[in-house]
Amino acid sequence: MNYIHTCKDMADIYPEASINGIAADRGRNYAVQDDTPVLDGANAQVEDFLGEKPDYDEEAEEKRYYRRKRLLTVKSVVFASLGAALTYGVYLGLLQMQLILHYDETYRDVKYSNIGLQDIDSKMLMGINVTPIVALLYTPVLIRFFGTKWMMFLSSGIYALFVSTNYWERYYTLVPSATVIGVMIVPFWASLGNYITRMAQKYYEFVNYKEENVREQRRVPRGASHRYIIIFQSIFYSLFHISFVLAQLPVHFFLSKFFYSYNHTLFNVRDCGAAIQHGILPNFNLTVLHTLPPSLNLIYVESALMGAALVSMLLILLLCGSAYRPTEEIDLRSIGWGNIFQLPFKHARDYRLRCLAPYFLYSGFEVLFACTCFALIPLVGGTLLHCCILIGLFFWSPTPKLQSQKPLLYLVAILWGVGSALNKSGLSIIIGVFYEDKERQDFVFTIYHWLQALAIFIVYLWSGIPVTAKLGIMLASALISVLSYLWMEHKLSCKVPYRVPKIPAPRHKVKGYRYMEEENSDESGSEGEKEQSEGGESEEEDKTVPCYRQPGRKECYEQAVGDEE
Repeated sequence: MNYIHTCKDMADIYPEASINGIAADRGRNYAVQDDTPVLDGANAQVEDFLGEKPDYDEEAEEKRYYRRKRLLTVKSVVFASLGAALTYGVYLGLLQMQLILHYDETYRDVKYSNIGLQDIDSKMLMGINVTPIVALLYTPVLIRFFGTKWMMFLSSGIYALFVSTNYWERYYTLVPSATVIGVMIVPFWASLGNYITRMAQKYYEFVNYKEENVREQRRVPRGASHRYIIIFQSIFYSLFHISFVLAQLPVHFFLSKFFYSYNHTLFNVRDCGAAIQHGILPNFNLTVLHTLPPSLNLIYVESALMGAALVSMLLILLLCGSAYRPTEEIDLRSIGWGNIFQLPFKHARDYRLRCLAPYFLYSGFEVLFACTCFALIPLVGGTLLHCCILIGLFFWSPTPKLQSQKPLLYLVAILWGVGSALNKSGLSIIIGVFYEDKERQDFVFTIYHWLQALAIFIVYLWSGIPVTAKLGIMLASALISVLSYLWMEHKLSCKVPYRVPKIPAPRHKVKGYRYMEEENSDESGSEGEKEQSEGGESEEEDKTVPCYRQPGRKECYEQAVGDEE
């Protein structure tokens, strides 16, 4: 009774409670409560976002995601190529304009009479051509330390630094900057070759994202990405060779209006081509400028070149994606700096690299030979084309000041350029095809571009010998390259095993403890001697096991974990 009175009193005191049903509940049974939670506005939105959506197509979203990835990969290749073309176009154009101005006797006497510009130029060329000789010692370490993309960016920044030093032409500005460029030539090119090859392999992964080995990030089948390597390397060299056109723009649009006619500059020149016995063009006139260009105009041109150099840096920094995943970058550095230093030398065991070495040297010869003495994509075709041109140059030399020979001279230049394009793209494609493992590509590209730089140094030394001797050296090196390449193809067709050094497994720190791994990079046969595939390619068995999981280490690892706990 007391309970009933109490409820009645409560209903009288709180009439609004009666409205809500407290008083009405006296006359009927209680209903069973619903346990479903009532969601407020925020929780309803979260439930709507995380809940199942009947109109969501997971497969279509996955296709769109990987299509965007493929487009980003192509964009990275295109802008890396344009960035490299801009960098080298600015560098070669400025160097060409600088050497022309410093060659003119009047320009030197009027503007820089007491600082010895020709001596500075010779020291600059020495720094650019001699310094890369030691690049094999530090290039892999720099690429692994900074990463492939950042190595490209830093190298392009060094070229921009060289442009900036030309605002104040002195020995202490020009020579050090030229020497630093010599230091960065091989790292720049090795990182570029590695980057383009990795982009081709990533594009294959994004195309075949449904395959099991791609989803689990295992090694893809050998030869699977060859088509994309060929396409991407061809795109890179097609865009990069625009740099030779860009290099002519400063001279064509700015300096050419100050030149004397060829009747003045070639007045005392009697011989060209193979008839030259010493130097490049004897008796060339010491004055090539009839009017000195205004200093303010020179500053405008150098500022435009500086702007182009900064644009190339931004293209690489902002519009080029990373070549490796962050975990892959860590693994590449974790094999030990001593191993990184040694592995380029150990790759010389592979007879494929030894057979391609003459081609690497020839590619350096023909670049500088064309610049100083003359002004699979089928790799052998480019070299054989060069051989035909070299033989023709033995018997034909252009006559000075004879304008009727201009079309023939341009035709020879075009054919030489075609051969150079075939050589460069073909060598990069072969390296990418032979060495598909991402752990060793930077080592092999380092060897390639180091040998190329070594050949450029040899050409720098031979500048004073007769042109006939130069033609003979070029022809001999081209023939040796072709024979060496054919011998390599013969050995591969016979399935002769090749030795490739084993890449040590990454050594990561585990809860503060680090154990020595029983991995020996001196072991060979990880690719070449274990199993040869049908096309001569070898299959490397991935036997990498974390050190704390190896037999005999388990107790040590458990003890270490127990101590920390």
